[in-house]
Amino acid sequence: MTPDDAGRRHSLVRRPGLALAALCLAALILSLDITIVNVALPDLVRQIGATATDLQWVVDAYNLVFAALVLVAGSLSDRMGRKGMLLAGLGVFGAASLLGSSAHSAGELIGARAVMGLGAAMMFPSTLSLITSLFTERRERARGIGLWGASAGVGIAVGPIVGGWLLEQFWWGSIFVFMAPAAAVVMAGVATAVPTSRDPGTPPTDWRGLTLSAAGMGLLVFGVIQAPDWGWGSAAAIAAMAGGGGVLAGLIATERASAHPMIDIRLFRNPRFTAASGAVAIALFALLGFIFVMTQYFQVVKAFSPLNAGVRLLPAAVAVALASVAGTRLALRIGNKLVVSSGLALFGVALLWTARDVQATSFAVIGLQEVVLGAGLGLTQAPAAESILGAVPAEQSGVASAVNAATRLFGGTLGVAVIGSISASLYASRLLTTLPPRLPAGLVATAKGSVGGASVAARALSSAGLHTVARELDRAAVQAFEHSIRYACPVASGVALGGLLMVAFLLPGRPHADDSEPGTASAEIAGVTR
Repeated sequence: MTPDDAGRRHSLVRRPGLALAALCLAALILSLDITIVNVALPDLVRQIGATATDLQWVVDAYNLVFAALVLVAGSLSDRMGRKGMLLAGLGVFGAASLLGSSAHSAGELIGARAVMGLGAAMMFPSTLSLITSLFTERRERARGIGLWGASAGVGIAVGPIVGGWLLEQFWWGSIFVFMAPAAAVVMAGVATAVPTSRDPGTPPTDWRGLTLSAAGMGLLVFGVIQAPDWGWGSAAAIAAMAGGGGVLAGLIATERASAHPMIDIRLFRNPRFTAASGAVAIALFALLGFIFVMTQYFQVVKAFSPLNAGVRLLPAAVAVALASVAGTRLALRIGNKLVVSSGLALFGVALLWTARDVQATSFAVIGLQEVVLGAGLGLTQAPAAESILGAVPAEQSGVASAVNAATRLFGGTLGVAVIGSISASLYASRLLTTLPPRLPAGLVATAKGSVGGASVAARALSSAGLHTVARELDRAAVQAFEHSIRYACPVASGVALGGLLMVAFLLPGRPHADDSEPGTASAEIAGVTR
């Protein structure tokens, strides 16, 4: 080892704890943003006149841009530098958050959310790939990814708590103002503690691959987002999703023929990489589909405030954090297959348990259900991410991290769309059979739209002096919503248990000898540049 190489190695490892903390905080604020916005949606209706379509795009503009560009950003970070990409993403994310806080219309806010999605796409792959560069020995890398997984999981559950508190103290824009200084703090930590890392070979940029991946992921996710409104069997939905799939097929063909591909398609022949990616998508499908239904349950059926509803997700947050750290440690001892399979099994069991007698369930029981669900997520996502990163050479860790992010996004978006569609359909069909007679058509349409809409319609009836009819409508809506949960949650459970079978058959118990382990000193030094 030359003195210069030794100096580079020292610069990499002298502050690994601070560097890991900064990277975990970056993952935390990204995950927090996924759910913090949801609690502000009712305020947006009252304060800036947002319509139901506007609300959908406040959430989906972020997801769409994030999904479309995350593979692009991951590939560019390998070539141009992961730390620089993370810092640039934090800057874009923070600036867009400030712009969103001062929006005067739904259109301005949707535009700001799209730019936040660009920042998130630049940030997310770098957080995970920098951990791989920072800790090249598998045990240390597993520990780092476990803490990263804990941060990402906690952020999803803590978002409603932070958002609920801010909304009770300030105005809707405060949730975006909060994200700007948070991003600035993380930027300072990354700038001072995280070493620069990139692919030492600096291959030429694969512009065809970048363009096709953005177009394919964008079209596919757009089709999934719009399918509940257009109809899953509609020509528009099928065209968008099939078009996205076709473009991604073209991407595969292009990458196989490219001398310097954006992503090495041969990675998907490795079951350690492919099965772990599938497990991540399935876990997020079940999780975000569950959260979509349960946030309505807490706020409408149980009549909790946004803050109280968020606090009641704390058991899940704690369980995710503990299980993410424990899961990666267990994977080293007993193998990824057993750990990830156990996580998906817990997920499936928790969702089936949740579907039973929803209205009468006490919070003590709900808390236990959340613990099982959170443990399932922790045992799934962090060990699966460790498996994905461990299956690729260090120089490709950025694009591998982007694949992990893309599967998370696609799975979560599909989960909300599918579980939301099933739940809405079951709710509407049951409600129409139990509505009080002779309700005005406008109130029927409002109540049919959602259980929240039924609550609004019931208040209108009560204000008009029709208290008995209002109570009957409330009761019918709650029963219809309980019916929808009773059947929608088992669908999510079935997907989780199907993922369990996939992992059991495809994911190796332990890394094979020919898997690429970025664990040598030479690989470590080669991935560091000044």
